[in-house]
This record gives sequence, C-alpha cells and structure tokens, in this order.
Amino acid sequence: MTERQPYRVVARHPGFELRRYPAHLVAEMQVEASFTRAPLEAFRPLAAYLGGANRARHPAGLTTPVPEATGTEKIPMTVPVVQEEGERPGAYLVQFVMPANSTAATLPEPVDPRVRIREIPAQLAAAMRFSGRWTEQAFGQRATALGRAVTAARLQPTGAIRYARFDSPWKPWFLRRNEVVLPVVE
Repeated sequence: MTERQPYRVVARHPGFELRRYPAHLVAEMQVEASFTRAPLEAFRPLAAYLGGANRARHPAGLTTPVPEATGTEKIPMTVPVVQEEGERPGAYLVQFVMPANSTAATLPEPVDPRVRIREIPAQLAAAMRFSGRWTEQAFGQRATALGRAVTAARLQPTGAIRYARFDSPWKPWFLRRNEVVLPVVE
C-alpha cells in the first residue's frame, strides 16, 4: 500500500476540513506547460528520481570506495502528487511528497538538475476532498468554493492553493480521490 502524507484534522467546517500538516520533504520540478500537461511532463523525471536516478548518501564512516553504479537508492512512492502555480504564468510546480521518515540528510541527491528536494514547513491548511476528473475546470471550481468557504469561516489564506491527486491515471475517474488545499494563517 502506498504511504499517504500524514496530517491531523483540527476542525471541520462547512465544505472543508482544517488540517495540521507536519513539516515534510518534497521532490519537485517546475514545468512550463498547461495545467493538464504539467503533471504529465514532470512525472517521468520525478518518478525516475524515486526509481534510482539519484546519488545515495553513504555513512561518513565508510572506508572503501563505493562504485557510482551502486550508489543509487529506490524511494517508495507516497501520495498525493501535488501541483501548484509557479512563479510566472504558464508555469507549475509539481511535487512528489517524500515518505514521512525521510530527512534532508537521508534522501539521496537527484541526478537530474531539474529535480530538487525542498522542505515544506509545518502548516495549517483548509482541504476540500472530491472525486472526479483531473481537469483545470474541476480543480478550479473546487478551489473557488474552498476560497469562499475559508473566507466565510473567517480564516485568512496564506499561500498558493495546491491541487492534490491521490490515484493513478488508470483508476476510473469517478473513484479518484482529489483535493484542493489552501494554507491559512494560524
């Protein structure tokens, strides 16, 4: 079974859950593409990183040389796969959430320079879950509804909205778990 990103539900409001996410690491890549194409273009390099396209870190006490060919490490897949708007129009940041027991010291270095590892600080966020297709319209409608619900609950957004996909593309669209997540002020 695939590990899911941990969180704790703090409160339930009409239309969303208020969650506390612990600090965690992501492997991410910025892609200039449409909303729909961005995760498709980022998937291969990010999946390659998980599959071993990386430079494993070895313990400091190791005295024998380690051949480069054996210096890779497979990393288990974790969900969700997260997408958020990038720094400029037409750019998206696509992130694979790393396993909860990962640390910056234990994760291997990506071989592909487009893939970077970054720590996301602990945060409070509003989340709306839904099933359905991964279209810009479907996510956009939920993002608008979440923004209105957060405002109605007198919470203040503090970051970019994230679009989260939990299932593979082969799962029937009506069974897919999706979420829109909006960080809010403590």
